[in-house]
Amino acid sequence: MLGKVKLDDEPGRLAALHRYQVLDTGPERPFETVVSMVEDLLETPICAVNLMDADRQWFKARLGLDICETARDIAFCDHAIQQTEPLIVPDALEDPRFADNPMVAGEPHIRAYVGVPLVSPDGYQIGTLCAIDTKPRAFADHEIKLLTQFAKLVIEELELRLQAGTDELTGVMSRRYWMMTVEEEIQRAARNANLLSIAMFDIDKFKRINDTYGHAFGDRVIQSVVNACIEHLRAGSRMGRLGGEEFVLLFTECALDQAVVAAERCRRAIEAIRLTAPDGEEVRVTASFGVAPLFSYALSPDDLVEVADRALYRAKHAGRNRLEVGQVAANLYPDSA
Repeated sequence: MLGKVKLDDEPGRLAALHRYQVLDTGPERPFETVVSMVEDLLETPICAVNLMDADRQWFKARLGLDICETARDIAFCDHAIQQTEPLIVPDALEDPRFADNPMVAGEPHIRAYVGVPLVSPDGYQIGTLCAIDTKPRAFADHEIKLLTQFAKLVIEELELRLQAGTDELTGVMSRRYWMMTVEEEIQRAARNANLLSIAMFDIDKFKRINDTYGHAFGDRVIQSVVNACIEHLRAGSRMGRLGGEEFVLLFTECALDQAVVAAERCRRAIEAIRLTAPDGEEVRVTASFGVAPLFSYALSPDDLVEVADRALYRAKHAGRNRLEVGQVAANLYPDSA
């Protein structure tokens, strides 16, 4: 047994996965090292660190696979995360669950599989570390033990990654880590000729909330705002806290009009927040947004934030609880302003 896990809480499992903000990120050495060592020690041609999203299996690290994701309904790993013990399939053609699977009948021609769930500290199985062979084989107990230990290393690395780059109050990226991520995504966008946009927002009249109801209630407001946004962001979007009541959103492979729609969803979600203050009064929350697209691959993260910040400033002075597009972006995309 891998320990007590929560098998019947899919919303909680997805929340645990998304908390790591790792989906659709680039290769990272610790995870690449794990799959390389698993390949060597178990002598399998295929191995991967898999993360199971709502409707897809995404590979954070992989060897022997040309694809970066599959549909969830054909993923062996989806079966693995639904049990508390490693999933071992000596011969997929002899297993009725997998005999007709397209990944068995076709590429990569899976025959033998072993997958160990990746269990978060709060008991959610967010994915697996798996080893795959193209011929039938039995996996020895010591091989299962090795894979289990490596799976724990994957979770430890995710936790370290989270702690190093996470805002303590909200769980979203710290300013430093978010800016580093934007810089990496700008470089990736330049290599692949992709689009990229960011949004910056500020909770309206937050000082008045703190002064009136106290800092503990102010923290509740901040946490509620973050949760409202996260619920409305697509996979791959990254949220960070610049400090205080200021937040930023990163939209990868996202045109300006799409970023505006995504930011507007967040604005409306924040506007719908209703909290009860210590004195029993109902408190409503709003936020003002500024959106900026990556209109030149030469821009730095600071440049992008400056454009978004200027748009946010205009939103504040135009009455708050609204969204504005960065001026430079508006000149380049006149139909989107």
